[in-house]
Amino acid sequence: MTYLKACELSELGEDTPKRVEIDGTPVSLVSTEGEVFAIHDICSHANVSLSEGEVEDCQIECWLHGSAFDLRTGKPSGLPATRPVPVYPVKIEGGSVLVDVSASLTQES
Repeated sequence: MTYLKACELSELGEDTPKRVEIDGTPVSLVSTEGEVFAIHDICSHANVSLSEGEVEDCQIECWLHGSAFDLRTGKPSGLPATRPVPVYPVKIEGGSVLVDVSASLTQES
């Protein structure tokens, strides 16, 4: 696994998405429910940034059409999105948030 620094943990607010680019990949980082999640920042239904949406119940909502994606699996919980978005492994080291964008945890079903 190749973990790259995304930001400092102190830069993340609870339930407030933060858009970063890691090795050319747009990623939305979310600190919620005591964990940090990394999810691809582009909605699978429309080409818009998920980091502009709201976070609730470990889901991030696309602000344009209202589809919500599980931060743990990337799966949409409702229409119009039908395809999951990639989620990436995260680890915290020395106050830094590290993400491996080469290893998606999302499984198509």
